[in-house]
Amino acid sequence: MKFIGRKAELAKLNTEFERDGGFVVIYGRRRVGKTTLIKEFLKKKIAFYFLATEELESQSMKRLAGVVARTTNNSFLQKAAFTDWLDLFQVIADYKPEEKKVLVIDEFPYLVKTNLAFPSILQNAWDEILSGSNVMLILSGSLIGMMQKHALSYDSPLYGRRTAQIRLAPLPFTDIYAVQNMPFEQAVEQYAVTGGVPKYLEFFEDDRGLEEQLKEAVLSKSGFLYEEPNFLLKSESVTAVNYFSIIKAIADGNHKLGKIAGVLGQETSALTPYLSTLADLGFIEKKTPVTEKNPEKSRKGLYFISDHFIRFWFRYVYPYKGELELDNMQIVLDEIRKDFVEKFAAFAYEDICKNIFADLCKNGAISFVPSRIGSYWLNDFDGDTEIDVMAVDHQNKRIFAGECKYHAKPVDAPVYFTLKEKVDGAAEIRKAYPGYDVIFGVFSKSSFTQRMLDIAKENTGLLLINEDHLV
Repeated sequence: MKFIGRKAELAKLNTEFERDGGFVVIYGRRRVGKTTLIKEFLKKKIAFYFLATEELESQSMKRLAGVVARTTNNSFLQKAAFTDWLDLFQVIADYKPEEKKVLVIDEFPYLVKTNLAFPSILQNAWDEILSGSNVMLILSGSLIGMMQKHALSYDSPLYGRRTAQIRLAPLPFTDIYAVQNMPFEQAVEQYAVTGGVPKYLEFFEDDRGLEEQLKEAVLSKSGFLYEEPNFLLKSESVTAVNYFSIIKAIADGNHKLGKIAGVLGQETSALTPYLSTLADLGFIEKKTPVTEKNPEKSRKGLYFISDHFIRFWFRYVYPYKGELELDNMQIVLDEIRKDFVEKFAAFAYEDICKNIFADLCKNGAISFVPSRIGSYWLNDFDGDTEIDVMAVDHQNKRIFAGECKYHAKPVDAPVYFTLKEKVDGAAEIRKAYPGYDVIFGVFSKSSFTQRMLDIAKENTGLLLINEDHLV
């Protein structure tokens, strides 16, 4: 799979490469493309790339010595028996001292698991050897909790050394769609499953049907993604069963903390640490209406599964594991055919619309400077007043309210009229943003009726977005 997107991240890494003493921490969930980003950055640079594994410390030193030997073309190093990390780091620092070099320690947490003192050893190496030796250091890792504790937190010996950190997220829809050779609708439905995780995209090809690929990669017992959530959760925690129960409760439509606790028979306070960990891992997110001034303290916060594949797995795989273990896929295929497009893909389409809106603003197609993009609801999700996409432009005192329609037919004017009524009738919006102008938007994957197009021509405050472009 070719390299996609990541322009901002590459630009940041190159900026750090140009500075003296660049020290970057890159972290993010498994499969998100950290190693691919690093290797793209390392092209045409003198680089020592070391991938840590769960092995004896002496074996790690031996393998790093091999990396250094191959990079420096010094075969004697391959045979040398190193017993001190500092000696290895000194060899790297001494190689071509007049040229900039990059040292990458990928999956850094594995070295910490082997030797809890390794962060202190690395701190000493950075302070005494590497920082003044034309070396850029990159630490990368997928175990987010350990990366935060041993590379980023105040209690880490490495605290204060890093010059930048990058938390890598899945690729946005617009970056992927730009390089795909497929209709918009097909791209949306594929993204609804993969969620922009680069590794997952490898199992979904442009010229094959989604159902066929789901059967091979997800629903088959031998499929790469069949047990993926088990692997992801157990790599971070030994109590994966608790996390599974929480995610399943949210997948079943319980978004309020009280409802989740009620389903699980737990006190809300007992769930908070688990929810926090799942949010740190990028599996769930706590959403609040855009109108909330202090989102962290808001009582309107609702929990959603933010990882598209995890959401798909808990909707279509987890409830039918018994049947799938017996190679009976038909029940799952029937479920997918029944409501995947109308309920699952349509829900993902709302997130895609937020990404499309942000991209149109960034590219100047829409004159709007969003400080926050999200949604709005009055009292509860799927009830009362709900607005799919809502954004705020404090700079120009404007708000954007958008409706997303994943319909087969062209979208007609009543959708706009209903959206306008929602905003006009929402006293909370007017109270939160007094004096702000309102821009309305309607997103459609199937174009618009002539009546809707005529209304938009006469109304500069109405934007129509068909697929990924402004009409």
